[in-house]
Amino acid sequence: MEKFVTLTAVACPLPLSGIDTDQIIPARFLNRTRAQGYGDYLFHDLRAQADFPLNQSAYTGAQILVARRNFGGGSSREAAVYALMDYGIKCVIAPSFGDIFAANAVGNGLLPAVAAELDVESILQSLQQSRSPISVDLAACRILLPGFACVFTIDPVWQEKLLQGWDDVDLTLNRQPEIDAFVARDRVQRSWAWLGEKRKQAVLF
Repeated sequence: MEKFVTLTAVACPLPLSGIDTDQIIPARFLNRTRAQGYGDYLFHDLRAQADFPLNQSAYTGAQILVARRNFGGGSSREAAVYALMDYGIKCVIAPSFGDIFAANAVGNGLLPAVAAELDVESILQSLQQSRSPISVDLAACRILLPGFACVFTIDPVWQEKLLQGWDDVDLTLNRQPEIDAFVARDRVQRSWAWLGEKRKQAVLF
C-alpha cells in the first residue's frame, strides 16, 4: 500500500448523513472485477442529480470528501472503498463511519478521519464558500484550511498502518521480535502448553 502521511488536495463537501455503501456503489455494479475498476460508478445514482457536488467543476480532481455522520454504513461491501479510491479519493472526513467500512478503508490505504460534528460543519461551510484545498496531516491528526484548523481521531494501530503503508500481514511481520519474545516467555511460564509440540518433534525426528 502507498503510505499516507500528509495530503493537500481539493475537498468536496457532501452535506449528507447516513451515506451508505449502496449509495457509494450500487449493488448492480458489483459483478465487475477489481481490475475493471469501480471509479466510474462512484455515487452513480446520487450523481444523476445535476446539483450533486461531485458533478460540479469546482470539485474536479477532489481527493478528499467531507460528509456528515455515519458515512459508509449498511452492507459490508469492500467495493465501496474500491469505488472511492478508483475515483481518486484518499481521505473521507466525517463525525462517524460504519465500522466495517472504516476497517476496509484502512486496509486499502484510505483514511477515515473522525472529526467532531461541529468541526465537520465548519469545514462544510468553509468549502461551500471558498472551496479552498484542505491539508490533512495524519501524523499530527490535524486538518487545516484557510482560517480554520481542527484535530481528528483514528485508532493508533490504523494510524500506524496508514503511515507505514502496511496491510495486516506487514503489521504482523513487523511485530515478529515481540511475537518471538512472547513465545520464549510462554515456553517457560506455561511449559505444559508446549508438550504437544515436543511430542510432534519427537515423532518427526
